[in-house]
Amino acid sequence: MLFCIHSFAQSTGSWKQHKCAVTLTYDDAIDPHLDQAIPLLDSLGLKATFFLTCSSPAFTKRIAEWKQVAVTGHELGNHTLFHPCEGGKPGRDWVIPEYDLRNYSIRRMQDEMRMTNAVLFSVDGKQQRTFAYPCGDQRLQDSLYLDPHDFVAARATGEQLISINEKNLYSLGCFGVNGHTGEQLINEVKKAMASGKAIVFLFHGVGGGHPINVSLEAHRQLLQFLKEQEKEICTTTFLELAEWIRGKQ
Repeated sequence: MLFCIHSFAQSTGSWKQHKCAVTLTYDDAIDPHLDQAIPLLDSLGLKATFFLTCSSPAFTKRIAEWKQVAVTGHELGNHTLFHPCEGGKPGRDWVIPEYDLRNYSIRRMQDEMRMTNAVLFSVDGKQQRTFAYPCGDQRLQDSLYLDPHDFVAARATGEQLISINEKNLYSLGCFGVNGHTGEQLINEVKKAMASGKAIVFLFHGVGGGHPINVSLEAHRQLLQFLKEQEKEICTTTFLELAEWIRGKQ
């Protein structure tokens, strides 16, 4: 499914004849995504990627709504069943021993990721899936735990503008949003436009619902700018962004 003005077949530029690409990603499956983000996205005709933690009550209690989210063209991505993160780091007091990545084996982690893929397939019927590392943790002890055969691409948390020639699709960076103003977010898009690269935004709370948050006004200002500049900016899902980069390799 193509979301930008120009199709892949027609494109001769880096981002389907646009100056840059933008991907909006939302992590953890929380109620404000359904209640605040998606209605605004849909009103503007913009598509986004939702990296779902499938044990979240906002997923388990609202599965019918997530099915409709997929039907309307948004991407449902894998953010594991239980969001395991490496404990013992500053600000990680909330990590309980049962879901501390230090207590996982690679087999357990991959089983959890594959089970999440199965759950998401039951929701949207799709086989191709992308992944977002919980807390940005890519390693279990000293080993990378992701099996690239299971995913098209993966989003990390390091700050990065993405080149069309990016080689490592399993550690694509992003811009983490936390308390930024609409003007600040728009300026990040303008940097991508000036450099001819892509930017992936990482949201958690939208108007609340998570300690990492963006205000409704800042979120609205960014999305309205993307809509107003749709002839210059390709706003697309994380999966389509990764497929486009892969197709250029």
